[in-house]
Amino acid sequence: MTNSFNIKLRNVIEQNQSLLCVGLDPDPNITPLKDIFEFNRDIIDSTQNLVCAYKPNIAFYSALGIDGYKILEKTLRHIPKHIPVIGDSKLGDVPLTSKFHAKSMFERWGFDATTINAYGGYDSIKPFLDYRDKGIFIWCRSSNPDATEIQDLLVQPKQLSEKVMLYEWIATLANKWNTSGNLGVVVGATYPEELKKVRKICPDMPILIPGIGAQAGSLKNSVKYGIDSSGSNAIFNVSRSVIYASENTTTFQYDTRRAAEFFKNEINSNLNKSTSH
Repeated sequence: MTNSFNIKLRNVIEQNQSLLCVGLDPDPNITPLKDIFEFNRDIIDSTQNLVCAYKPNIAFYSALGIDGYKILEKTLRHIPKHIPVIGDSKLGDVPLTSKFHAKSMFERWGFDATTINAYGGYDSIKPFLDYRDKGIFIWCRSSNPDATEIQDLLVQPKQLSEKVMLYEWIATLANKWNTSGNLGVVVGATYPEELKKVRKICPDMPILIPGIGAQAGSLKNSVKYGIDSSGSNAIFNVSRSVIYASENTTTFQYDTRRAAEFFKNEINSNLNKSTSH
């Protein structure tokens, strides 16, 4: 089966000349527009020719209850069909539960891709992988400061003769499991050296890279270490620094577009420097 997520992503990257993904993560306490759907709609309308994807984090919608899910549904309908949407859920459970998680994300909500947690091992993520036309991103190296407490643990799987860090083993397994070409990994921009290692382990897999902007991850090093040998296969997500670029309701759309344009151009500028070396 042809992977429609990969095709959509490749087409919109070429069309918009962009590797920027915008996270649609509305916090009602700080959104300049009090109607959350209107907030999302204005972001989409002002950035749709500047992005390669949108990534709504499900937590921001589920926290609003039924109303939040209605907002998410309207938001998904408003996103142009040619732009891929990554449902950021980081789900992962025993196989039967994962089967229904996958059904929810891909059939009920219709996301083109989702993020998952691989803590349960291969059989816990296989129900997601069975949707071969969809994209799946394993949470490999998170962007938060305390990621080191668990993800830097040294482990020695029976398949290896030496110890590696846990996130490196997750990347190794992800590369092994990517038999259908629909699997990628998530690595935070706040850990560029770890990103460099993961790219070496997963040379041909897409990497979703959050943590640029408000989390102060290095955009320069993320581009340098995140892209593959062809200068692609990386998606750089920015949320707060784009969607909260302005508190002014009058200039909100203009300011949001300007912020998205800034990050798109910065990514491309560093991309050109990396591929020219």
